[in-house]
Amino acid sequence: MSPVGEPVTIMSGELALAGYLARPSASAAKGSGRYGLVLSHGFPEGPQNADVVSKTFPELADRLAGDTQWTVLTFNFRGTGDSKGDFSLAGWLADLRAAVDHLLNEEGVEAVWLCGFSAGGALSICAAGEDERVRGVATFAAPADFNDWAADPRRFMAHARTVGVIRSSKFPPDPDAWARELREVRPLSLIGKIPPRPLLIVHGANDAAVTMLDARALADAAEGQVELRILAAASHYLRHDPRAIAILLGWLDRQLV
Repeated sequence: MSPVGEPVTIMSGELALAGYLARPSASAAKGSGRYGLVLSHGFPEGPQNADVVSKTFPELADRLAGDTQWTVLTFNFRGTGDSKGDFSLAGWLADLRAAVDHLLNEEGVEAVWLCGFSAGGALSICAAGEDERVRGVATFAAPADFNDWAADPRRFMAHARTVGVIRSSKFPPDPDAWARELREVRPLSLIGKIPPRPLLIVHGANDAAVTMLDARALADAAEGQVELRILAAASHYLRHDPRAIAILLGWLDRQLV
């Protein structure tokens, strides 16, 4: 039987976020589903891409739940898909924390790991660095910081409106505070707090959006206590690279040893 997935609502403060929860099938072995994974998407790129940036993540959640017998939660950050609100970097980090809380409150889930792609991976590092409940982190094409966004916050804000993650003309109420978050949320400063918990960093050798130097900088900041995998000829879009998903499946399997 296939894993059973269903839409869920995650409350991040007063904001309702659209989520999808995949559980192992009813025929799975007793005790399966005890381990939980929060799966995070990245930042949208093209015009109005915010509506579809996580479109294939429920499918990935179903596959992971079926292959690993884990309970897998994926969701839309604020400003994307059917989630309410407008993008801010601290807001996205708060959303990820809310997703961890939500999954740990699911019946039968005893422990939670994080997996994120691109910005979702970087925020997974930040969340795990500040939350000892997170048992491990896997990242794919994650930036080491958000300096590119912070270099010209007005330009990046305009881009955020173009892709659709900022929907309200009155947001943000304090543009300076919004811009400060782009400098203050720093995966590079927090990754060292994750080991000895398991840490996987996967990066494409041909990633034109986030260079391989980011992956190596993150690994160095973790003082080498990390599994670093560089995929030959791979681009930024590791969600659609079968090799990346195979690495993730193998890593999840090793968490239970």
